[in-house]
Amino acid sequence: MSTTSTAPSPDTDPEAREGRLGRIGRSPLGWMLTGLVGVGLVSGLTATGPGPVPALGAVAAVAVYWLVMRRVARRETPEIARWGAAREALLGGAIGLGFVLVSTSLITAFGGYSFSRADHGFMAVVGSAVMVQIGAAVTEELLFRGFALQALEQMWGSRAAIVITGLFFGIVHLGAPGANAWSALAIALEAGVMLGAAFLWRRNIWFVVGLHFAWNTTEQLLGIPVSGHSSDGLFTVDVHGSTVLSGGGFGLEAALVSVVIGVLIAVRMFVLARRGGRLLPRRSARHSQAG
Repeated sequence: MSTTSTAPSPDTDPEAREGRLGRIGRSPLGWMLTGLVGVGLVSGLTATGPGPVPALGAVAAVAVYWLVMRRVARRETPEIARWGAAREALLGGAIGLGFVLVSTSLITAFGGYSFSRADHGFMAVVGSAVMVQIGAAVTEELLFRGFALQALEQMWGSRAAIVITGLFFGIVHLGAPGANAWSALAIALEAGVMLGAAFLWRRNIWFVVGLHFAWNTTEQLLGIPVSGHSSDGLFTVDVHGSTVLSGGGFGLEAALVSVVIGVLIAVRMFVLARRGGRLLPRRSARHSQAG
């Protein structure tokens, strides 16, 4: 007596189709692209909003990140854990603050900057700067270090990932006011590579967010353009001499002294990451991807 199989074919079985989609989503390229689109949409809708909108956008971006990583990539998210987040953010913030203050002090000492008090209202300026820069720091770090760097290092290792994300970070800043090839290279080296090395060292998004936030907020409050974008600050800055010294209209990030200091910090963080065994070599990355 013969029996006819009633098992559904893979083409008509919803579970089989879901399995294929799940495998695509769990691949580094799949969850990276999903995450970039999701957080990118949140950033586009909230980054220039009034009042607390950018900060609320940051909260929404973290939620999108968690959903993509847990539901699509099917992986844990220790890099955004709440435990220790404040400590990591403060440590990163101290490094970002120190970077800007040391760079600014040296440029001023060499005659590149002079400052005068602005009359924009203390609370209004500080409140606006904090809201805007929280949104920018959180969304950019989730995009570049959370999704892109982690996905690329799974495919090609940490060294390739930090180079690729650093270069892309510089390229996307070519659209900023006053940008040119030098400013893009400077941003890639001192910001893209430094922030990438910071993440590899601590493996914590809040550390990198704190660094990024303190860097941008301090610049804005000092009246220095943030990657070419000028906003009301507590001071106004007058720029003197060569753009190599001051960064010109693009701001601190295009100043040679800032690039040198940023690269030195990045190298130190990368060394610490390597000593701590936190780098993923290319061979391990391929094995992880295949698995």
